[in-house]
Amino acid sequence: SDGSIRLHQMTSESPLMQWNDSTKGQPIIALQWALTRPAVFFALDASSNIYIWDLLENDLLPVAKQTIPSEKAVTMTLLGEPEKANGLLGIVLAKESGQIDIQYVKKKWALP
Repeated sequence: SDGSIRLHQMTSESPLMQWNDSTKGQPIIALQWALTRPAVFFALDASSNIYIWDLLENDLLPVAKQTIPSEKAVTMTLLGEPEKANGLLGIVLAKESGQIDIQYVKKKWALP
């Protein structure tokens, strides 16, 4: 609820990594690991900003931020085929109106 993200290992209560105020205090409403690239995850905040984290490139800050224009996104999920090496990865956004928006991710964050 405060924009913090914690990375845990299943065998420990304490987080391996913790990023405080990663969204400038905005609640995170969806977070998901990339299906095609294990070191990348995406976070959607309550202000409809998507943050892309690539832990191999930078483990302190997101590598990119994209604001969803026009209408508030209420949730997000990812689509892709991890068993294929084509690097196709998409973000599916559900908006307040009920509209669904699909955006494809740049290859550099999608390729295995």
